[in-house]
Amino acid sequence: MASSHRVVMLPGGAKLVTAAMPERLSASVVLMFGGGSRLEDERLAGVSHFIEHLFFKGTRRRPTSKEIADAIEGIGGFVNASTDKELTAYWTRVPSEHLDVGLDVLFDIVSNSRLDPADVERERSVILEELKMYQDQPQDHVQNLFEELMWPGHPLGRDIAGTQESVSRLTRDDILEYADAHYRLPHVVIGAAGALDEVAVLDFVRPRLTLPGDLDGAVQALAPGPLDGAHVMVRRQRTEQAHICLGVRAYSYTHPDRYAIDIFNTVLGEGMSSRLFLNIRERLGIAYDIHSFMQKHSDTGYVAVYLGVDPKKAVQAVNAVMVELRRFADEEVPLEELERAKEFTKGRLRLELETTNGVAFWLTYQELLLGQIRTIDEELALVDAVTVADIKRVAAEILRGPLQMAVIGPFSGDGAFRSAIQA
Repeated sequence: MASSHRVVMLPGGAKLVTAAMPERLSASVVLMFGGGSRLEDERLAGVSHFIEHLFFKGTRRRPTSKEIADAIEGIGGFVNASTDKELTAYWTRVPSEHLDVGLDVLFDIVSNSRLDPADVERERSVILEELKMYQDQPQDHVQNLFEELMWPGHPLGRDIAGTQESVSRLTRDDILEYADAHYRLPHVVIGAAGALDEVAVLDFVRPRLTLPGDLDGAVQALAPGPLDGAHVMVRRQRTEQAHICLGVRAYSYTHPDRYAIDIFNTVLGEGMSSRLFLNIRERLGIAYDIHSFMQKHSDTGYVAVYLGVDPKKAVQAVNAVMVELRRFADEEVPLEELERAKEFTKGRLRLELETTNGVAFWLTYQELLLGQIRTIDEELALVDAVTVADIKRVAAEILRGPLQMAVIGPFSGDGAFRSAIQA
């Protein structure tokens, strides 16, 4: 699937990664830029996300968002983008015979956007409404509150879209300056996968590398400071459910134990055969949605648990989660359970790489953030190498760190929650 690929250094410092998949009927392209909301100071919070929105509003060749959408949807394709904390990606998936259209549209929007003043003001209103929408969705909002606790006073702890205040004050000049500094060729990796001719893709890409090729005083991301202890944040709100997020700092995506922490997370709360699902939803019957998840950044990360629960049973549910966490440090995961988690992890990766879009992202992400690309066989071997001793060791290590917990629900105080996590 992703075992055969080609990496080419391009003029100006960009890289092209291609994987020919001749048996497919589609082709996918990803333009991935290093840098996202983590590089923004408080004054510019949300500017990366703002730019991503604006690039779809019109270019000099395709002056309206409709013309951009029509170019891709008129051939049956998909086009989208996303902003993360350490990268921004623009992608398209098209029928393979129209790959040149997909490439042309992506390069057009990142190289020739008009950033029209009227579009800036219209999109500002849209993003402000987007921020309000997420604040009205407690299952999403609680994760933002949790990240504020996990990374206090740091850009990692801020909503990728910024704040009402920062988005309201961003000017077009701010946006132009930031885009010029970050949308440069040394920051970009282009990934293409599917039924494609790798030489033809290279020939198509070369003349479209019109972004600046030099670096303009690139800003280095600051590492988050240490946590001073366990904290609980309760946001009082009249909700039918309590929404709770709790977790600890963990590993970066370059850490040698990142595969062990992946398996730990799978055993804990990935899927319907995980411990959280079986013991808290199925056995105790006190939560409908309960799962664990991770975030990995270049120098840090976290493991967290989300649960939606009847407010009257919220403390009981948190205590039950704590029991499951302590089990990892106290006892080894049975071999059968470890093998199930490995097969779950490997199977999900294989399924993800069945699509051309999955392969394009897989290759581009690795090349941009890790500087090397592992084949799927190499990746699966690293998963298989995780032992029960590894799981117990990493669990004991991360669980020594202070827990952080955010709660949204009809609560007047936080005392019971603090007691549950010993904050």
